[in-house]
Amino acid sequence: MSLDFCNRVWIIFCVTIGYSGFFCCDVSSGGNPNIPHIAKYFSTKGRYEEVNPHLIEDILAVNISILQPPSPQCRQIHMTAIIRHGTRYPTSKNARKMQKLYGVVKSDAKAKHGWLQEILTRWTMWYTEDMDGRLVQKGVEDLRHLAVRFSKLFPSLISQENLRGGRITFITSSKHRCVNSTLSFKAGLTHLWGIKDMEFDHAVNDALMRFFEQCSRFVEEVDNNPSAMTETDKFKQGPEMKRVQQKIADRLEVPYNLITDDMAEAAFYLCAYEFAIKTENSPWCRLFDEADAQVMEYANDLKQFWKRGYGFEINSKASCVLFHDVFTRLEKAVTEIKSGQQVSEAVTIQVGHAETLLPLLTLLGFFKDSDALRSANFASQSQRSFRTSLMLPYAANFVLVLYDCGGGDIRLQPLLNEKPVTFSDLTDQQASMPLYEHVKESYRNLLQGCDFETECHSFKTNTEV
Repeated sequence: MSLDFCNRVWIIFCVTIGYSGFFCCDVSSGGNPNIPHIAKYFSTKGRYEEVNPHLIEDILAVNISILQPPSPQCRQIHMTAIIRHGTRYPTSKNARKMQKLYGVVKSDAKAKHGWLQEILTRWTMWYTEDMDGRLVQKGVEDLRHLAVRFSKLFPSLISQENLRGGRITFITSSKHRCVNSTLSFKAGLTHLWGIKDMEFDHAVNDALMRFFEQCSRFVEEVDNNPSAMTETDKFKQGPEMKRVQQKIADRLEVPYNLITDDMAEAAFYLCAYEFAIKTENSPWCRLFDEADAQVMEYANDLKQFWKRGYGFEINSKASCVLFHDVFTRLEKAVTEIKSGQQVSEAVTIQVGHAETLLPLLTLLGFFKDSDALRSANFASQSQRSFRTSLMLPYAANFVLVLYDCGGGDIRLQPLLNEKPVTFSDLTDQQASMPLYEHVKESYRNLLQGCDFETECHSFKTNTEV
């Protein structure tokens, strides 16, 4: 059966009866029956390959042309990469939610759908609380493959010579999933180059990679403050989420009161985890159509916006310590180049969490929309920049690369998930690779201020951005 015919059947079938499951093949997943039709909405539970679909065909593919330095004599002199850990198991909290949903489905679901019978007769609840966010085998592969792709994109920096020479530094959060991601990244390089005679150290540094735990203002005013999540809570109790819950109940043929917002979230996570961990288009995914998935994605984006992003100023200011660490490394490399020395630290690989990356991206001004995300403006935010599905999949990475283009022309290129991004306040002709001095000027106030101790340990009013 041809793809075109299949797509026509799918469209007619969906329009005719409003079917929300998967039939024949799915337009939104490129006709691949192994990819859930809602995979691009999985937010922070999403697969890296959905952000870079070319990796589905070739996991080691890179597009060197995206770098595009302004002249052929530009050479890479330093890169700093801040990387989220790879694919992981659910946390204990989410495992409990999924177990509760599974219990309701097993005891109360009455629908006769084939996919539901598959859940009831062939699928077993295998997620346990003791998994608690640990790295899975797919997560190991995420980082091994990322290391190889980085070596292709930046061959003069991520090189065997620099690794053996101690010019590649590895720093990680203390969490198992981050330490194991760091080990996996290193293994990707040592396997690539057949290195068996050396081992390479890494440093555990929670002050950098888990700064959010050590910022008392953030902990008190946002993380442990229920009122900070008011907009998220309102949305979860609002009409869009209620409609999703009702549709799930209808599909299962259970009373509406059995499907809470937590249950809807658990079902969405079951679909996402089964795909991310096992690359399976799970029958759990049939509980959602694309409109439902957009609501679920927005609920998580609201949470991330208010807890880690632009919602409150302290969210991003908590990352001041990481911001200064990054620019200190950049400045050191620039100083060494200008004085004719070899750059002592060619590469810094720092492995942390979505909660590490998002506050820093926010501090730097990336993905800021004209309007804040709120419970009442879901409909008007369909084209928002702030979409964690695109920003923060597993193995998400933010990379800053310094180039020496000769004659004191030092440039800085930012990339997110192996794609160039532009600094928000820079509009010169080389916006994707601006002069380093222009970048510093753009962030002058942060470089001169943004003191972690002052921001995090002194009393201030919790300011909405």
